[in-house]
Amino acid sequence: MDANKIAEIIIAEIRETVPELAGQTITEADSMADLGVDSIERSEVILAVMEQLGLKIPMVQLHGPRNIGELADLLHAKSAG
Repeated sequence: MDANKIAEIIIAEIRETVPELAGQTITEADSMADLGVDSIERSEVILAVMEQLGLKIPMVQLHGPRNIGELADLLHAKSAG
């Protein structure tokens, strides 16, 4: 699965986890913090995405990406390697 598809999954999970964002435009350039997603919601989103991708990665390895696109790239790299 490519990084763009992973980004789509992340955005869908954000909308499901934070219903207030359901109608808002969300792009790969957005950060979850800027969207108002708190740390607990962020963890829920990431865990749901990893489950869909069949990945088991320690959460500490997923800190650093500044936006959804960078997170998608990181998850893509982890799934490929």
